[in-house]
Amino acid sequence: MASTRIFRYPDGVWPNIAALGVTLLGWPAGIAMLVAPAWWINVAGVLLVTLSLIWSAYYIHEFAHQAIFSNPRANERWGTLMSWLNGSCYASFDDMRRKHMRHHVERADVITFDMQGFLRRSPAWFRQSVLALEWAYIPAVELIMHGFVMVLPFRDPERRDQRLRIALIFLVRTAFWLALAWLSVKAVLLYALSYMVFITVLRFADCFQHTYDAYPIANNAPIPDDKVRDRVYEQQHTFSNVVGLDSFWLNLIWLNFGYHNAHHERPIVPWHQLPALHRKLFAETDPQVIPVRQLLRSFHRNRVSRVLAKDYGEVLPPGVPGRADGFLGAVGVSFLTAV
Repeated sequence: MASTRIFRYPDGVWPNIAALGVTLLGWPAGIAMLVAPAWWINVAGVLLVTLSLIWSAYYIHEFAHQAIFSNPRANERWGTLMSWLNGSCYASFDDMRRKHMRHHVERADVITFDMQGFLRRSPAWFRQSVLALEWAYIPAVELIMHGFVMVLPFRDPERRDQRLRIALIFLVRTAFWLALAWLSVKAVLLYALSYMVFITVLRFADCFQHTYDAYPIANNAPIPDDKVRDRVYEQQHTFSNVVGLDSFWLNLIWLNFGYHNAHHERPIVPWHQLPALHRKLFAETDPQVIPVRQLLRSFHRNRVSRVLAKDYGEVLPPGVPGRADGFLGAVGVSFLTAV
């Protein structure tokens, strides 16, 4: 069949047609529902837009690993399309892919923008404002990171060739949102709500999937050669934050991204195969599995302290009460904010 030649994996044809269809059609349909006068349609629209944004982000991850289409150029084009949908298009798909591949190859969180250093150097009022917003569940750090991607070409002479591209993207997207605001201010506000939920879901997943070292490194500089980062280290410092191993539909909220140990063991395996791969590679009670219900308390309690924490904290052995309470987690490591 022609479709199996287009898609990299024969069993991925219909799952991807369905999921990509929901993502691409759900975004404009959800926005249309935000404009509707009925509140219950608005609620459904917020949920649909949020899901479309989440899936578009994780599809960028799938395309970065060349896990969907047989043709690398097709993965690149679709990854770029997804970035336009969720607003991460200020960074090129190649930059997002390059940054994420460093995460896999070097087994570390390579961060271009030193957020902690930036906040510590900032005036106290600004730093405290960011922490107050984080306390109120507004993802200020992630918003600053996205802003940094937009501003950097205008501050770094070596990136001046990106300035026109950034300016044109800004003008196109601003014109779209102004047109939507002219049609319905309510729709813009509800979209902002969807976007905040989208960012929060992504940062929750990113927060608890590693206890790697984080290195703020500019450009393509190497990370310090200060320890052995082999595959054993990789798995010991990687965690699977699934809703539950048998929670099929809930794990699909983030396209099975919670099966993270399986993903790191075989990065080219697509999202729809990860649950089966996890069961094949890992025991039912594997210590690297930390269900979402155990992480929610840590996400809440440490939402401010993790912003300036020196590391990601500690995960206790299975069976220990509150094993994830000291797992502070990461912040500002999204693959969407690459430069």
